[in-house]
Amino acid sequence: MSLTEAEQSQAATDFSNYWRHKGDEKSDCQRFWIDFVQDVLGIENAVKKLEFEKRVDVDGQTKFIDVYIPETRTLIEQKSVDKDLNKKYPQSGGWMATPFEQARRYSQFLPVDEAARWIIACNFKSFEIHDMNKPSDEPLVIELDEIRHKLPLFNFMFVKEVKKLSHEMEISVKAGEIVGILYDKLLAQYRDPDEESYKSLNALCVRLVFCLYAEDAGIFGKSRTMFHDYLVDIPAENFRKALVELFKTLDTRPEDRGKYFKDDNPKLAEFPYVNGGLFADENIEIPPFTEELKEILLEKASADFDWSDISPTIFGAVFESTLNPETRRKGGMHYTSIENIHKVIDPLFLDAIKEELNNIEKIESQKQRETKLRAYQDKLSALTFLDPACGSGNFLTETYISVRRLENRVLRDLFDMEKGAMSGQISMLDGSRFSIKVSIDQFYGIEINDFAVTVAKTALWIAESQMMKETENITLMHLDFLPLKTNAYIHEGNALQIDWGDVVPKEKLNYIMGNPPFVGTKYQSSSQKDDIFHLDSRLKMLDYVSGWYYKASCFVENTNVHCAFVSTNSITQGEQVAPLWNMLFEKKMSIDFAYRTFVWDSEASLKAHVHCVIIGFSDNTNDGEKKIFDESGKKHIASNINPYIIDAPNIIISSRKHPICNVPEMSKGSQPTDGGYLLLDSLEREAFIEKYPEFELFILRYMGAVDLINNKERYCFWLKDCPPNLIKKCPELLKRLEGVKESRLSSTKAATRKWADMPYLFTENRQPDSDYMILPVVSSENRPYIPVGYVGKDVIANTNAQMLPTDDKYYFGVIESNVHMAWLRTICGRMKSDYAYSISIVYNNFPWPKCTNEEKDKIRVTAQTILDVRSKYKDSSLADLYDNLTMPQDLRKAHVENDKAVMRAYGFPIKDFTESDCVRELMKRYEEIVSR
Repeated sequence: MSLTEAEQSQAATDFSNYWRHKGDEKSDCQRFWIDFVQDVLGIENAVKKLEFEKRVDVDGQTKFIDVYIPETRTLIEQKSVDKDLNKKYPQSGGWMATPFEQARRYSQFLPVDEAARWIIACNFKSFEIHDMNKPSDEPLVIELDEIRHKLPLFNFMFVKEVKKLSHEMEISVKAGEIVGILYDKLLAQYRDPDEESYKSLNALCVRLVFCLYAEDAGIFGKSRTMFHDYLVDIPAENFRKALVELFKTLDTRPEDRGKYFKDDNPKLAEFPYVNGGLFADENIEIPPFTEELKEILLEKASADFDWSDISPTIFGAVFESTLNPETRRKGGMHYTSIENIHKVIDPLFLDAIKEELNNIEKIESQKQRETKLRAYQDKLSALTFLDPACGSGNFLTETYISVRRLENRVLRDLFDMEKGAMSGQISMLDGSRFSIKVSIDQFYGIEINDFAVTVAKTALWIAESQMMKETENITLMHLDFLPLKTNAYIHEGNALQIDWGDVVPKEKLNYIMGNPPFVGTKYQSSSQKDDIFHLDSRLKMLDYVSGWYYKASCFVENTNVHCAFVSTNSITQGEQVAPLWNMLFEKKMSIDFAYRTFVWDSEASLKAHVHCVIIGFSDNTNDGEKKIFDESGKKHIASNINPYIIDAPNIIISSRKHPICNVPEMSKGSQPTDGGYLLLDSLEREAFIEKYPEFELFILRYMGAVDLINNKERYCFWLKDCPPNLIKKCPELLKRLEGVKESRLSSTKAATRKWADMPYLFTENRQPDSDYMILPVVSSENRPYIPVGYVGKDVIANTNAQMLPTDDKYYFGVIESNVHMAWLRTICGRMKSDYAYSISIVYNNFPWPKCTNEEKDKIRVTAQTILDVRSKYKDSSLADLYDNLTMPQDLRKAHVENDKAVMRAYGFPIKDFTESDCVRELMKRYEEIVSR
């Protein structure tokens, strides 16, 4: 049955009113869930979709699951309305468990294909929803009275593909959209906006958002409509004056307001003093308000939207998205999703301190447990964090929330112990024994953008307010949020130019984390190039993020500070590895944990399509378990993590001009530098030869990576041996050569301009005198092998291809093997995620096997088989043959046999030998060869 939004909202209201203060787990469970699923969610045939009293055999005893939804593997444990979902209750067998723990135990005894994907613990007044793909995360709790506003969050019960359950994310993104609308409309009111106008607009938006949040969160006062009610009766033309007076009021202590300005508006007098500098008089320019703007602010942003549940972590990033996208791109700012933030902070510190609390909570002695809990809370309050590229503060905010939630667990444990000792007499409890100690003043940031600095501070204040509310719900005691008593130390400045010790002394610091700007070498502005050059001239050809790695390593040398950054995967691949990591190893850094390349995900409106790694590092005197997380997020324990993110010694592959083994030299193709005038497609070639048949010998096949892989036909004029008199007789060719000359003369490079006098020649001629192997410079990561081919000496390779002048199939077999691919995947550079085959890094450093003649012959046979199988598919390109989805079975089989032949030549085992094992062995052989 399909319900309209209004009908569903009314049904949810009726449902909440009916079930308020009632519900018995035995007699009311089935009726409650049938009503909810059928009448509120609008699911037809609810009785058929819900399985009640599902049997499960638990350690030989028959138990019953209250409600089970087979369609989405949702398991529901129902308790009566008087049961606390956070309290442990006796179970048969003598063990104690919360309703969730009881449900999770039942799930463990179900068949694998029935095990719970979702678990709901419910007591008729609260729905506690657990995502079993993320069992360590805090559950989503929805109160009975809230379901009318949060119905989409129950979609997972009957929709299989629900990746993330987050009401906060949904409304935070919506809040960002509202701010975007407000921002654009306000900007249109400025006449000829300049830099100061944009700064004023940014500051105004931050203040308005804080007011909207403070109103809905109840921190302005008991009324949840104070901001709205203050402005609603004021004409739009008077809004500027009204906002100026409001901001002045919020920035002034009540006892001082009479000294500084006349306050004769009773609505204005009700607003509290905020503190913190958010509303300090900065002479911001507030533009004129129109009726449309008034309606957007008071209706769309205030009356029609609830700001109290926004996630400050997400919203900070989304809010900052109101900046010009071009500004963000040039600054290299990419906003991190909460999931990716936890990929950094969990292994950096959060996993360890969560485990520490778990162990404390298991201590049987109440006195000892209390002592440990209070010491643990003191430990949390002493932790200090720095994000030296903090942007809108999402790393700092999510870290603060995570630490405060652990503190709230401590407070809940202490409260429950003391409440039990006082026989439940809550009124007699000493509130001072449950004080909050973790503060946002433990969090430091450096950010170059003034607007982002303000957003970061505001996001942390919002986070503090929300965490304080959670503490109130635990201790049942009122806590005053305003006036603000704490302040995050967000320093405005260039992190690569300032002394981090001036922001926070390293002796006080525990952790450095963040996602510094992603700007490749060729995209850096002159000022960004200067930033990293002045740190160390060896950084000048590296990505901008390398500056943060280098500066952090200098800052934390000989300390116990641990660091972790998200960055582009370029720092672990190709030519950037050697210069950066040699510098870090000079500073005694070692890698503690790392995530291999993964695709970036963010909450901003313009998502960043980049491929990233996460590197956690510290002084190498720090011991501890080293962890590598693969592409799926699976953890692998390593004895050492080297800069290529493999479990192997710290071997760094440097660029070299010649191979380390006795093999043919590989070179890149020839360079025309012709403005396109020497190139032809197949139709142009055909027409030219028809008109000038004498030039057929001088128009040759022209091939790069795209041509090789996709069977694309292109041609070029190859006039090296063409008689000058023949050229002079061809006006069309002369016209082309004139174009080449003009193109070269217009070059900014002196070397290119010199070639203008010889427009009939390629500027770089590397063409071999024999037939050769041809390899693409860039090849898709979706291919299990790079497509290598053979061409004749009359095929001209361009610089997008590499050439190996040999017809010995032994070399083809080794290069087309899984061993060579493992080496390539580990150390090559990338174009996005595609492999970039570098001669100086990949080929010249590759440790070839020490083969017997017999082993070489076996490889030649398997290599020839690959070529023979390919020849059967004449109408298929190499792109068709080597796509993982369309690779023919016989070709795949031929490659497998070739892989085995190459592995045997190396002496590698065929079975139980991973790619990491292979690379580790190759690096050992590399080290042996280069150390001779």
